[in-house]
Amino acid sequence: MFKVTITQIDKREEQEVVVRCHDINGEVVSIVEKLKNGDSILLGIKDGKTFQINVKDIFYIESVDNKTYIYLQKDVFETKLKLYELEEKLKGTKLFRCSKSMILNIAKIRSVSPSVNSRLEASLINGEKVIISRQYVGTLKKILGM
Repeated sequence: MFKVTITQIDKREEQEVVVRCHDINGEVVSIVEKLKNGDSILLGIKDGKTFQINVKDIFYIESVDNKTYIYLQKDVFETKLKLYELEEKLKGTKLFRCSKSMILNIAKIRSVSPSVNSRLEASLINGEKVIISRQYVGTLKKILGM
């Protein structure tokens, strides 16, 4: 639970946000990143046109045959960025690396269940299923508080 205090200041004063916390944990870091970045936008290409994509609308990002694709609920866009570049850019958002070739939005997960070889299968809210590699299972469990 957080206490939120807002104080209006004179227009000549510099605006600032102060975060006071017991521990600098993932939740606090996420809040700070959101304050710094605002609503994050990625650029995606479809049919030769470039579109702005709000990060919160992304279901997952996948690298296939040296190309990177951004998957939304009903659309797919290509991006020129590599997966490692996107992973860095998306720090502090709800997207995390879930396998060697995929970044997944945890806000789009409906459920997770065990899969073979210590992996997890995530069912997304659009009905798709993706595999969480065993290398990243611990990260997901930590994020979800499992």
